[in-house]
Amino acid sequence: MPNALRTAVFCTLLATGLKLSIAYTNVYGEDLGACSQEGMALTGYTRTGYCVDQQDDSGSHHICIDLNSTSGGNFCSVTGQSDWCSGDSGCDGGDDDDASCPIQNWCVCQWAFANYLEGAGGCDMVQDIVCEAINMEAVTAYRAKSGTQKYRL
Repeated sequence: MPNALRTAVFCTLLATGLKLSIAYTNVYGEDLGACSQEGMALTGYTRTGYCVDQQDDSGSHHICIDLNSTSGGNFCSVTGQSDWCSGDSGCDGGDDDDASCPIQNWCVCQWAFANYLEGAGGCDMVQDIVCEAINMEAVTAYRAKSGTQKYRL
């Protein structure tokens, strides 16, 4: 599926408020896919490669974004963060614990992503997202905050 279509599907799902109750599903209602892959920096709050969290992950890092894509505004720049988006971190896969790989597909905070959508100018103005790896918990959380303008679906 082309990236522009993926972004459109995700934004449509946000707009329709699709909600599933099965744990660790993606926005399509399927098993949550891995965000990072071998050769990329290992992502996820739990550093498993998946956009899952634990109770102490106040950022709810549920959105998988391809920080290497050139479409849209740079996530770090638009959200006012330091440029960790262009950095390196421990690798996904492999046996060398000291190896460093580029940050590419990364689980970002769903609240920072909402700011990113707003700051970049909407769904057509952001870097590519990886819908298969976006945790449905993000959509559920956005629906719960739908009384706030920024999170309205």
